[in-house]
Amino acid sequence: MSKNKIVAVVGMCGSGKTVAVNEFEKRGWTKIYFGEATFIKMKELGLEINEENERKVREQLRASGDKGIYAKIFLPEIEKAFKKGNVVIESLYSWSEYKIVKEKFGDAFEVLCIATDAPLRRARLEQRVFRPMDKASSISRDYAEIENIEKGSPIGIADHYILNNTTISTFRKHVIKYINSL
Repeated sequence: MSKNKIVAVVGMCGSGKTVAVNEFEKRGWTKIYFGEATFIKMKELGLEINEENERKVREQLRASGDKGIYAKIFLPEIEKAFKKGNVVIESLYSWSEYKIVKEKFGDAFEVLCIATDAPLRRARLEQRVFRPMDKASSISRDYAEIENIEKGSPIGIADHYILNNTTISTFRKHVIKYINSL
């Protein structure tokens, strides 16, 4: 029986998910980035990478009625990586995606939620170098992700929560402590 783990890092936009995922990668975990499917599709369609196009493509991919599409796309990659070691998933958004991965991997899979107060998330998003977002755009994205792609459910059912309302160094220490506990 494998002792390898799969951890999906979830949270609202700007909460610190990418920083957390980077800490997993530094410790040898294989990253599976669900958002990659969005960017591939955008490139195929010749769309500029921006919040409006990302949202449109994310929602179009799920518009077929299959809100688990991202998990289905990446399941073979997750299985392959899991056989070799630990896996961290970035950008698992929907309840359907959660159920697909949980059904396949059972107790080897868990969810880590990064929680950050909304005003702080929005301030961080405005200062972000890659794909910065103004306040109105971040609020709009929050609503769209909650209403259109079931984002709240994996956050609500998370196995572990880390509050990210202080410094990046303090946050990293909490993430490292969590990783070491696995």
